[in-house]
Amino acid sequence: MFKNPTPQQIAVFVALYITTFTLAAWSLLEMARYRNMITWASALAILGVLAFTVAYLTTIFYLRKYIYRKIKVIYKTIHKQKLSPQEKNRSINVRANIIDEVEKQVSEWAEQQHEEIERYKAWAEYRRNFVGDISHELKTPIFNIQGYLHTLLDGAMNDTSVNMKFLSKAAKNLERLHIIVEDLEAISRLESGELILELQAFDIKKLCEEVFEELEIKAAQRNITLEFKEGASQNYRVLADRESIRQVLANLVNNSIKYGMENGRTRVGFYDMDKNILIEVADNGIGIPKKHLDHVFDRFYRVDKSRSREAGGSGLGLSIVKHIIEAHKQTINVRSTPNLGSTFGFTLQKA
Repeated sequence: MFKNPTPQQIAVFVALYITTFTLAAWSLLEMARYRNMITWASALAILGVLAFTVAYLTTIFYLRKYIYRKIKVIYKTIHKQKLSPQEKNRSINVRANIIDEVEKQVSEWAEQQHEEIERYKAWAEYRRNFVGDISHELKTPIFNIQGYLHTLLDGAMNDTSVNMKFLSKAAKNLERLHIIVEDLEAISRLESGELILELQAFDIKKLCEEVFEELEIKAAQRNITLEFKEGASQNYRVLADRESIRQVLANLVNNSIKYGMENGRTRVGFYDMDKNILIEVADNGIGIPKKHLDHVFDRFYRVDKSRSREAGGSGLGLSIVKHIIEAHKQTINVRSTPNLGSTFGFTLQKA
């Protein structure tokens, strides 16, 4: 028997086998008929039954071997795991539409491969952009620190009119580097699943009041009022990681102060959504153009690059906020109109 026969070889082998068997059977039946053991009609009937049975069994036997060998090669290609001994030795169900089933599996495999390739391409592009963004963000403060320190070393250290000024600016840029590195570390923990949420029930309004107290000096510098919306007098208890949500609220309120109009206001509202509470942080600031709304949660994405850098920050705050809310299996969104303001809203589970 051929190990890897072609259909033509199988056909020739089956034909020879059946022909040989038929001639042998016919000779035996002729001998039996010659001795008057059976009649002509009986001999013909017996020969027909024997020939059909042998032809059927022989064809099925070789088709099983042939089809399974070919299918096994396909399965080795499309399946990532090794075939078990049971799968290797299993037989083909000749009553099933084997070719259609294999064609379906190959088609599904090809589609999965295409999706994986597209996903890899997207991740590769994302990594390239991310590395470029990090390089760009780190280069500015490093270049500034380098410039200030070299100027001091070149003699400005002894100039009392500039030495403290340059040291102060170098320290400010170091602080910015520190913030970027800390935020990158936070995002890394969030994406890798290392952040373990300590869920507890707490009053979300009370937490907002604490954030207002932390940022009241910064808000006063721009004469921005921090307040609750009408109807937000009720205290809602939510189930979440309190410190993580503090970080979310602090980031959103801080952004509303940075990008809000002077003499403006930041308002926080709460809305009952059956099993969840919707928390909204709204300002009446510069707003975000529509084309930027889909990207505000991307790493290092800045709507107004010059103003963003002047205001400080790493450009990772909103990305961290999104990761924290998604870690709670909740959602966050933004709606905004230029020169009217922005509203960031996220949901938390009721306690």
